[in-house]
Amino acid sequence: MSDPKYTAYAPAAPYFDLVRGALGDLVDGEHFFDAVSNEVVYEVLYDIGGWPRVIRGRDDLMAGFRGYVDAIALRSADQLIVHQTDGGHVVVIEYEVHGTILATSVKYDNRFCSIIRIENRKIAHWRDYMDSLAAWNALTASAR
Repeated sequence: MSDPKYTAYAPAAPYFDLVRGALGDLVDGEHFFDAVSNEVVYEVLYDIGGWPRVIRGRDDLMAGFRGYVDAIALRSADQLIVHQTDGGHVVVIEYEVHGTILATSVKYDNRFCSIIRIENRKIAHWRDYMDSLAAWNALTASAR
């Protein structure tokens, strides 16, 4: 994440690096946000306070992640499993993230499954599933 325009997103670097590595040469762009189309649809199939169910457009996705990195700092992302379908136009990734809720210093560990559609060598659509209970427990836990 050497591009200075992404410095503010450093707390999510493990996630961005994992995703970018998972997609390899299927997409163009060095950073996750460079690999996202301007018209991306980023859909989450869970309700977590403050995060919208659907984000449309790269600029709004970047704004959403600003809120994320203000709340959570990741120390790692791992356990990656990659499934390619439709000739590499659809990629399913399973992974885990590990970090800290900044307001409380509570440990945050979560599992995800993301379905990514690629068009014109950019991420066009993202559908995300996660362990909502793990997120809820971390976000509602008392400070330690």
